[in-house]
Amino acid sequence: MKLIVGLGNIGKEYQNTRHNVGFMVLDSYIQNNGWQKKFDGEYQIINYGSEKVMFLKPLTFMNNSGLSVVQASRYYNIEPEDILVIQDDMDIEFGHHKLKKNSSAGGHNGIKSIISALNTDSFARLKIGISHDKNKDTIHYVLGKFSKEEMNTLNKNYKIYNEIIESFIYNGIERTMNKYNF
Repeated sequence: MKLIVGLGNIGKEYQNTRHNVGFMVLDSYIQNNGWQKKFDGEYQIINYGSEKVMFLKPLTFMNNSGLSVVQASRYYNIEPEDILVIQDDMDIEFGHHKLKKNSSAGGHNGIKSIISALNTDSFARLKIGISHDKNKDTIHYVLGKFSKEEMNTLNKNYKIYNEIIESFIYNGIERTMNKYNF
């Protein structure tokens, strides 16, 4: 079984904000409202042939995302190597992405929480670039809403993010990184 986690914050005030891009990618991929609540999150389980995949949106707020991830992974005995976390990254130019594994948190509090809860950094990440406006406070920037132009770019990029999710499910992180990192 694999676990794909989209990071974000709950509440209408956080919808379409840079820090919620993980939720947005999962919503684009799943495209339905069949989310169930458990594991301090919203989740769905979908069968891909013989492979089951859990999609999870932690409802613990970003800084405690690890609480939700560890509950789900322990319940289903999912190894860290079978987890893909979709996150925002200010160090990557907007419109770009990077796949990583065995990587530090890089200052991202949601990732810090997951590393702490799992006691390892050996899970995969799809880092979605949100850039960084150095003229704005970091917190206000990441919690700021995407512009209309940025939303147009994201809407175009969902196709590649969806392909990355499918590749991770069927091929694992190594082959996915080889194909989709640029």
